[in-house]
Amino acid sequence: MKITVLGAGVWGTAVAAQAVARHSVLLWARDAQQAAHMQRERTNDRYLPGITLPNALQVTADLKAALTHAQGGLVVVGTPMSALRETLQTIPADTPALWLCKGLEAGSGLTGHELAPQVRPQGRYGVLSGPSFASEVARAQPTALVAASHDPTVLDRAVAAFHGDALRVYTSTDPVGVEVGGAVKNVMAIATGVCDGLGLGLNARAALITRGLAEITRLGLALGARAETFMGLSGLGDLVLTATGDLSRNRRVGLALARGQQAGEILAELGHVSEGVYSARTIAQRARAAGVDMPITDAVVALLEGRFTPQQVVQHLLQREARAEG
Repeated sequence: MKITVLGAGVWGTAVAAQAVARHSVLLWARDAQQAAHMQRERTNDRYLPGITLPNALQVTADLKAALTHAQGGLVVVGTPMSALRETLQTIPADTPALWLCKGLEAGSGLTGHELAPQVRPQGRYGVLSGPSFASEVARAQPTALVAASHDPTVLDRAVAAFHGDALRVYTSTDPVGVEVGGAVKNVMAIATGVCDGLGLGLNARAALITRGLAEITRLGLALGARAETFMGLSGLGDLVLTATGDLSRNRRVGLALARGQQAGEILAELGHVSEGVYSARTIAQRARAAGVDMPITDAVVALLEGRFTPQQVVQHLLQREARAEG
């Protein structure tokens, strides 16, 4: 299969490096200098330091050539959520597209599967998500993901593209649930980082992750998802990994917030996109519009905006009235 990956960031590079062992893969980088460096040096020093790119992986800054390469195959969008709409507009309607980003679009509050019909009404598309750090995927460490779409052709191509010895790809026909899980878990990871950074203990961490999953599920059900999706890879699996894994950028944001750092300073130090920071406010707004109570999300937004200190966030959550768990 011919595969084009749009976006030479951490995730685009990782999945391109993984797929090239069995397919013809072309990786597109927006920056021509970056593309030339990666093609020549076989590294992506900014996003995946220490990873040697396979010799078979070709890198280009020519978007037209990249899209032509994927005809009859698959385009994988490896951009941040903020660029998904713009990127989907460039992909021909007859070429299936699969995106990797996790979040809601700022302003509209839409998931990928809600915005895609606006720009590709006749197109075929899906999302690839699940508990995974890009560096481990690039190193071919065992990973399980879920491809979600209403289109069986997209699911078939996703499995053909990525399912192999080190990477298992499950399929789902609940893209709403998969996308909500992938988006909101980033916010919960920030909250868990704050909890751990304050030294609140393992009991508090377990409670926070569990109640975070309840928030994710409530929002997902309100938007039309299926409950069982949130007990799978893109729900519970991705939440646990992102909230507790040391490689998680969103968790590191929470740890830094607990130390008293401000969001802008933290992002500058990270040098990478932290989707939880960018999507927290949008998720809270979408929840309010849907009539869904999400106290942890609201607390993270207040903390990121400087309206609460970490200690005040904890006090606020602990002082909420008792209620039934279900």
